[in-house]
Amino acid sequence: MSYYEKLDDKIKALNSTRVYKKITPKGDLSWYIKWLSSALILTAVVFRSVGVHEYDLWFSVLGTCGWFWVGMLWHDRALILLNGTLTFVLIMGLVNFYLGV
Repeated sequence: MSYYEKLDDKIKALNSTRVYKKITPKGDLSWYIKWLSSALILTAVVFRSVGVHEYDLWFSVLGTCGWFWVGMLWHDRALILLNGTLTFVLIMGLVNFYLGV
């Protein structure tokens, strides 16, 4: 506990508006989306492990879209880049699965 008090004191001592203690939101819209999206991605991995690739792709797309949305809500560029790219790649996988392109 004293570690956190010292960290807070250090942040206050810097007297900067750019330094702040980052806290992940709890109970807001992003909290529900991130947990639902995590469950969807875990479900996708289960489907992949049993060889049901159609459902794997759908659940993966939904989960990565959710995490992309969370990235947008949090203004987190890493989440936006990763999940935006993954969503695109997974949608291409769905197109390939259904159309054989």
